[in-house]
Amino acid sequence: MLKKRSWAEPYKIKMVEHLTMTTRRQRERAIADAGFNTFLLRSRDVYIDLLTDSGTSAMSDMQWAALMRGDEAYAGSENFYHLEEAMRRHYGYKHLIPTHQGRGAENILSRICIKPGDYVPGNMYFTTTKLHQELAGGKFVDVIIDEAHNPDSEFPFKGNCDLKKIQRLIDDVGADKIPYLSLETNVNMAGGQPCSLANIRDTAALCHKHGINVFLDATRAIENAFFIKEREPGYADKSLADILLEICSHTDGCTMSAKKDSLVNIGGFLAINDDAIADEARNLVVVYEGLHTYGGMAGRDMEALAVGIEESVQFDHIHARIGQVEYLGHKLIEAGVPIVHPIGGHGIFINAKKFLPHIPQSQFPAQALAAALYVDGGVRGMERGAVSAGRDKETGENILPSLELVRLTIPRRVYTQAHMDVTAESVMSLWDDREKIVGLELTYEPKHLRFFQARFAPINADRVLNTDVS
Repeated sequence: MLKKRSWAEPYKIKMVEHLTMTTRRQRERAIADAGFNTFLLRSRDVYIDLLTDSGTSAMSDMQWAALMRGDEAYAGSENFYHLEEAMRRHYGYKHLIPTHQGRGAENILSRICIKPGDYVPGNMYFTTTKLHQELAGGKFVDVIIDEAHNPDSEFPFKGNCDLKKIQRLIDDVGADKIPYLSLETNVNMAGGQPCSLANIRDTAALCHKHGINVFLDATRAIENAFFIKEREPGYADKSLADILLEICSHTDGCTMSAKKDSLVNIGGFLAINDDAIADEARNLVVVYEGLHTYGGMAGRDMEALAVGIEESVQFDHIHARIGQVEYLGHKLIEAGVPIVHPIGGHGIFINAKKFLPHIPQSQFPAQALAAALYVDGGVRGMERGAVSAGRDKETGENILPSLELVRLTIPRRVYTQAHMDVTAESVMSLWDDREKIVGLELTYEPKHLRFFQARFAPINADRVLNTDVS
């Protein structure tokens, strides 16, 4: 029997960016100054930055060359038409409305389609998506399958929608109160968990039967396509490009944060099949983003995005990208660290409830663990739990979700396996001393999306991993 061979990244390093090597004492002061919120750390104080994969990927030589082809005309930039052609070829939608990033597309779509009193079902919430839906007067309804809320479940497609939950909502409120279903591929808050094509097809068929549109959050649709190829019968021999087109073919449009799959540092778009919605979107994009042929993006960035779309569907790239995530995940599993199963597409999600069972969820164990990880090894992750969930709008109480996670998100084409080894060793060190980590309490809370800017203090100010942070 042949031994499975190692693999290496399908690229070589041409340029390096130097990182700051901080001491533990420096990190103790930095996290205290940041109010124990990793979002408020300065990047110069971070060694391995796993806060997000959004806009943090490394562009290729072809993308950097594309920047020099930027047509910065205010109207009718050639780069817009190159981007439009790439989107149509790989995502298949009729109309392209560029935006500065994904949340710009979410805002426009929500303003057009949602009216006060509407309900918007989705396969688990995402923070900015849900907020835009609520600001437009809608109410988000979670219709993801129950397995998604169980971090130990090995179900291969935990991003799937539960058709019974969708039908129940239709029966309860009526199809006319449901403007669309928001379908996310590789569901972020569930741990980067994919949807099956069979479920996407069935979900769309049910919604369309009742006259309900389906809009895709295509941010990580190509990673989802990879899991379909690997896990779903009948797709092993299909290309990622073909699977991506099939995913999109069942939906009526998409919002896209191109800062993920498409390998650029800024940019996004709204893609729509319906002529009337697209026409209204082109009107609103002028109000909130920029002219309909640039939408808040420079011409050079649109050109880099067009190239990034082409590169993103290459199997060798996505295989190595997800392979690096799996490499880190397997090291943590072997060490007994509790993470979300199965390993997702864009990062490792540590189960903070199991990691820190002595810290009640009301004391934000995931936030505490993220802060402790930074202090230990200079590794910046982020919380995805009670802080991200926010407060109940009626009671004002903290929402305590079933998943209390620390996300270690791997940027594309940025770090080596050695960085993953260092990250794993830091997590394992904390695992061995986990009882020393203490909970946190809020000291400042903004009105919206509090996880970005909230500040915290330790419940026991004298003991944070046996560290005096005064």
